[in-house]
Amino acid sequence: MFKKTYIILFLVLTTTGVLAQVQQRANATFELKGTVRGKEDFTPISGVQVSTDKGSYATTNALGEFKIKAGIGDLLIFESTEFETVRHRITSDEDISVQVEDYTSNSKSTFQGSRSGPNYTSYLDSAEHYKKIDIEKSIDFVAQSISTLGNNPNKTALAKSLRSLGEIYMYHKQYDLAITNFKDAQKAQKNTKTSLGLAEAYIKTGEFEKANEVLQPLLKIRKMVPYQRIQLCEELGDSHKGLGETSKALEFYQEGLKIAQKNQVSPKVTDLNSKIADTYAMANREIEAEGYFNNSLKLSKQETPARAIQENEKVADFYNRSNRYGDEIQLRKKSLNELQQLPKKAVAKNKGLVDADSITSQRINYKIANAYIAQEKLDEAIPYLEKSIVEADSEDDLIVQKDATRKLSEVFEFKGDFAKAYNTYQNYVALVDTLYIRKEQEIARAARLNREIATKQNRISSLEQERELSQSKYSLALTEQQLFEENNKRQKWIIYSLLLGMLLFALAAFFYYRSNRQQKLANNLLALKSLRSQMNPHFIFNALNSVNNYIAKSDERNANRFLSDFSVLMRTVLENSEEDFIPLAKELELLELYVKLEHSRFPDKFDYEVNIEKDIDINSFDIPPMLLQPYIENAIWHGLRYKEQKGFLKINVAQLTNELLQIEILDNGIGRKKSAALKTENQKKQKSKGMGNIRKRIAILNDMYKNKVAVSISDLQEDKTGTKVILKLKKD
Repeated sequence: MFKKTYIILFLVLTTTGVLAQVQQRANATFELKGTVRGKEDFTPISGVQVSTDKGSYATTNALGEFKIKAGIGDLLIFESTEFETVRHRITSDEDISVQVEDYTSNSKSTFQGSRSGPNYTSYLDSAEHYKKIDIEKSIDFVAQSISTLGNNPNKTALAKSLRSLGEIYMYHKQYDLAITNFKDAQKAQKNTKTSLGLAEAYIKTGEFEKANEVLQPLLKIRKMVPYQRIQLCEELGDSHKGLGETSKALEFYQEGLKIAQKNQVSPKVTDLNSKIADTYAMANREIEAEGYFNNSLKLSKQETPARAIQENEKVADFYNRSNRYGDEIQLRKKSLNELQQLPKKAVAKNKGLVDADSITSQRINYKIANAYIAQEKLDEAIPYLEKSIVEADSEDDLIVQKDATRKLSEVFEFKGDFAKAYNTYQNYVALVDTLYIRKEQEIARAARLNREIATKQNRISSLEQERELSQSKYSLALTEQQLFEENNKRQKWIIYSLLLGMLLFALAAFFYYRSNRQQKLANNLLALKSLRSQMNPHFIFNALNSVNNYIAKSDERNANRFLSDFSVLMRTVLENSEEDFIPLAKELELLELYVKLEHSRFPDKFDYEVNIEKDIDINSFDIPPMLLQPYIENAIWHGLRYKEQKGFLKINVAQLTNELLQIEILDNGIGRKKSAALKTENQKKQKSKGMGNIRKRIAILNDMYKNKVAVSISDLQEDKTGTKVILKLKKD
């Protein structure tokens, strides 16, 4: 609890060299070290948020230690729910020791029951250290921290590990995995920091409504540290802006700006001025936008040079959208000069593709040239294009080099210098070929990294499953022990009363029967989860074959379009993967997207049609996810694909009664008999996992939900051609 009366903060500073340090320049920065402990027993206080009025930020570790970038004269702020917020003006670079009077730690038993408490902390510290430089090592350390918690982990520690894993995925833009782990952390223990991380991940994926759902309850929290309150307002502004609600977005940005100004959080003051300006620009209120952009430009100059350049470019983009090319050119030239003063960061040559959001001199030169071209000042544009090409070549930035080369060719063509235009265009064609090869390599590297990350994530998931299994075994052993004790009592009571003994025997039989039913239900749920986990990789493997086919044909445009639709499909599949039943409307949307993808591969093989009776309320029926897809896949791949003429796939949804729905999947393909005859010997030896899993799932679901699903498969025509699949679905 927040004890305002009894908690006092003492700052103990070493005095040697203080006077000499005060005379240093006020803008000199250094790494300030310190500790936060209880005054009476020197208990380390972890989780204390330490910040400066210049925007530096740190958190104390399990030993109560922190390191932060600061300078003489900066205001140091200590914030925690354990004591009152305290501010201290830095007068030297000596270490700071913070002592909290009457501190009683509520977290002393944080790792009670864990055999490796100290190792847990070191693993998380190592994960934080490697977060930005080696994602695989960082994930490994988080996994090790979870493994130290044992079979009955402390919820706070488990939530902290899962949140750390979510933050790692966030940094590396693996937003779906970040969302999964933030959710798991929330299940273990709800926390404001975790909620803010989850909302940020939703914003990054464009799921603004979900971000709002996470953030709205946080508004009711009264005691929240200022930095988190600023972050809350900023994320609410981002989510409303994403939804196009500019008025609400401006309200939250303005509220966050007031808090940031009050608490002197300089970087956030700059960021929020910039976001307010961007929101006004989005609403076509250019006068207000320019006013706030001017504020952000002034404020950014008080921060790092890199931040100032970033803001210059953002405002220059605003000038470009407003057709103020002269102001844009002037500001970008200023950015170019400032960028040349910064230490040059070498671009890794093995990557080949530079981040599209990065600010580099070649990009700025390219944008300056475009501004001159917009003013039809082609002679002024040519030197900037040529410089952009040279710099992009030296930095191995193929994207800018390609775009600048193409633009230069167009400029030469417009000026009538067709020889130079032709030569430049040839260079452009060569760059496109090189870039295509690089992109293929990048896709291969990304796929390999994703596989490695998935393996490590599965390891963490298996740790959770093993822990759940151990807890189930413990519960079962406890139940058996209780039954044994009941049997002993029953034997004693039989001696005194046969009637009472018979009653106890019946009671024990009832408990045994109920235990068996519960065990059977648990086994069915585990089997369903296992079958779903097999179906998703099976479905992904077949879909990736389609992508591979486009890449093999060098059809980059269709591959990109297919991947875009496929990513939407995969997100829907993954969202539904943990559910036994989903609304039929969602399943039909997924199927239509899947058929669309397959039709894009085989447009000359089949057409399709989905018919849903008008009076059906499909939202009132639930269906197991991915139940219909394997039947449709079989119809396309084994029936229609081998048909000489163009075939037709038809999906009908009809309501037989108020409680019964019928779904028909009809194809006029070659039929099951001919399809089986076309199989190779190797294919005949292998059984379809997809259809086998479907049959198992239906059997388990019917056992659990009293014959909810019925499926029949037959030939469509008397000559054994075509296939008809009828699925009947009962309402709950």
